[in-house]
Amino acid sequence: MAAETVEMVVAGRTGWIRGRVDRRLAAFFDEHPSPVPDPEVSAAYELLREFVLDGGKRIRPVLCYWGWRGAGGAAEEPRPIVDAAAALELCHAGLLIHDDIMDASATRRGRPTLHRALGESPAILLGVLAMTWGDELLATCGADPVRLRAARVRYDAMRTEVITGQYLDLLAPTRTGVTVDQTLTTIRYKTAKYTVERPLQIGGELAGAEPALLAAYSRLGLPLGEAFQLRDDILGMFGDPAQTGKSCLDDLREGKHTVMIAHARAHASGPAAAHLRQWYGNAVLDERQAAGIREIVAGTGSLAHVESMITQRVDEALETLTTAPIATEAREALTALADRIAHRKQ
Repeated sequence: MAAETVEMVVAGRTGWIRGRVDRRLAAFFDEHPSPVPDPEVSAAYELLREFVLDGGKRIRPVLCYWGWRGAGGAAEEPRPIVDAAAALELCHAGLLIHDDIMDASATRRGRPTLHRALGESPAILLGVLAMTWGDELLATCGADPVRLRAARVRYDAMRTEVITGQYLDLLAPTRTGVTVDQTLTTIRYKTAKYTVERPLQIGGELAGAEPALLAAYSRLGLPLGEAFQLRDDILGMFGDPAQTGKSCLDDLREGKHTVMIAHARAHASGPAAAHLRQWYGNAVLDERQAAGIREIVAGTGSLAHVESMITQRVDEALETLTTAPIATEAREALTALADRIAHRKQ
């Protein structure tokens, strides 16, 4: 099949699953109105609905679907995988809400974060509600009970891993001399497993994947998930807020521990090192000081170093795809998605 034809097929099928997931989420919200007739509670439920439905790349649902297809799952009208994919998006929404609180982020998806709109305590409750609804949607997806139990093991592991990764992320500012390897451990647990590896495996389990394919999903998912986060860190510093929907100052003011910053600190000296010490993680940093940090990151070769790491990880993932016992259409889709995930602009 010609490359452009493959791309069209992949784009069409990926758009189809995104649309199905969005419709399922909308229906789920319709089925779950506020249980009390209080207008303020109803307004909060509506804000959560808007947060989930009016944005997001749906990367995890899409990968879950292709994990299903790679194991031989049906292409048309697959209710179990659509519900499971939508459950991942609800879990993701809850984690994002809490992450924004911990990071004191002002915007998400081009609008004020929920804790800015409602306050921290109401936002915490809505985040818990979204994750609880994710559990409900997965539990009622209608999959074969044996396969659902296997998928649930992966889902539970994913939640433990991402919370552990988030905890490591919170600990980083309290520690001195955080290394690149320590930062990569955080990335692996906070993002790589939760974004790529586990969604692929959950989809695979629901379709009855063999152990060899599930292992291949892990070898594929971990490097690709790391590439995803490394790109996210670049966008957090150098991205266009109009495309990312998030300020490019938030990560700098927060003092987010990234591979770029760990590398820059290890290679900066003199005034550059002093500028990083004074301004990275400074809540009053403005665009002028941020520009200085970006110059240092580029000048120390840290930006180029991370770009090289992304390329290496994508190559590793693609190599796995060439030998994995995976259905052809899914192999082609994941090959195309690997490039999009690693080189996206938002």
